[in-house]
Amino acid sequence: MHERAAIGAKVRLRTAGPADAGACAAVFDGWVGATDWMPRVHPVDEVERHLRETVLPRWAVTVAEAGDTVVGFMALDGGRVDGLYLAAAARRQGIGSALIAAAKAASPAGLTLRTFVANEAARAFYAAQGFVELQRSAGDNEERLPDVLLCWPGTP
Repeated sequence: MHERAAIGAKVRLRTAGPADAGACAAVFDGWVGATDWMPRVHPVDEVERHLRETVLPRWAVTVAEAGDTVVGFMALDGGRVDGLYLAAAARRQGIGSALIAAAKAASPAGLTLRTFVANEAARAFYAAQGFVELQRSAGDNEERLPDVLLCWPGTP
């Protein structure tokens, strides 16, 4: 628990660059590896290449960094959060909330995102952030897992 508190206290958010692709892929890979219901659709080198060649050049990616270590990231494509992942040691410290706050500031008219139905922790987190469920799918994604479309309606 002490390690978690130390990470949360030292974290800063910054815009990601091409050199962050490997660290972001490692955070994502760590989450996939620790999540028993999540299939591994792509090896980490493919994830890193996708981040470097597609995501980083086209979307607003913010990394959460503790010292010189990327402990999380969020990809924002306009008003859509395309991914938010944290290393296990960085969870439950307000880092995800800080990333969502940055997304809300960038898209005050509202945000959407998808998360997996099985990801109860993420669904509870997003509900606490003011997101509401719009619809569910039976698995219209490459993982073939049921998911839910969530929306934050924006600031009035």
